[in-house]
Amino acid sequence: MNQDNYTLEMFKSLSEDEKSGEDIVRESTSYWKDAWKKFKKDPLALIGLVIIAVLIVFAIFGPMISPYTYDKQDYSVKNQWPSSEHWFGTDKMGRDIFTRILYGARISLLIGIASAVINLIIGVIYGGIAGYAGGKIDMVMMRIVDLLIGLPQLLYIILLMTFLGNNIGSILLALCITYWIGTARLVRSQVLSLKHSDYVLAAKTMGASDAFILFRHLIPNSMGMIIMTVTFLVPQAIFAEAFLSFLGIGIQIPVASWGTLANDAIPTLFTRPYQMIFPALSISITILAFNFIGDGLRDALDPRLRG
Repeated sequence: MNQDNYTLEMFKSLSEDEKSGEDIVRESTSYWKDAWKKFKKDPLALIGLVIIAVLIVFAIFGPMISPYTYDKQDYSVKNQWPSSEHWFGTDKMGRDIFTRILYGARISLLIGIASAVINLIIGVIYGGIAGYAGGKIDMVMMRIVDLLIGLPQLLYIILLMTFLGNNIGSILLALCITYWIGTARLVRSQVLSLKHSDYVLAAKTMGASDAFILFRHLIPNSMGMIIMTVTFLVPQAIFAEAFLSFLGIGIQIPVASWGTLANDAIPTLFTRPYQMIFPALSISITILAFNFIGDGLRDALDPRLRG
């Protein structure tokens, strides 16, 4: 009898409360939702995101509503200190520095974001093909990368802009010659580590083409690291443009660029320091904000840091 009672006790139906106790109570989430939650926990990353958003809005709409233009000269108000009429003061030709900085933000953000997108496309395609193909193709493609790394960047940028002129197009072309190399090497390493995965073998078994496997499976599974890397390319491109313009081989006056504004402020560095301070702060804050965003994305998207 005791054995029968024990058997009946073991196979007794569970109550509703006991059944629900085994339910998974954690909210279902995706990789990107989980990454966004982790990104929001980083206060510096959020501050950087807000700064860039505000900067974009001011760069787009600021020059439109400003009573001044970036190239309007008024010698009656030249070299004026910051005031209620000219928030950042005026330069040696009476041009409003605040308006010129807003216009320069357009150029800097355009060059930074455009070069990052172009380098993303080139780097992903080049690195993906090299990593997936492997063998001799990979060896030849990576030796080309090694050759490009060995070239002095500043030298060929100067030569290129000497022949093509000092404009946005020539700067973008110069920045896109080798800036994609880091992205290509990262994508190659990711593809090499993923191309022997089970889901790739399953896709091959089902008859999927190499291009489909590469762009539908391998590259999307590497997008976290790719986005993180490209985020750091934007401040590099912004600084490169400002540096070239500061040297006088980038954007040329009267077009307003943060680099040209800093270059114009050299003669009045000690007598009118505000003319150098405001463009320098604009460059520094923008680069710092993008670096904050990049650090936040690294912590949120890198599997090794998703503790």
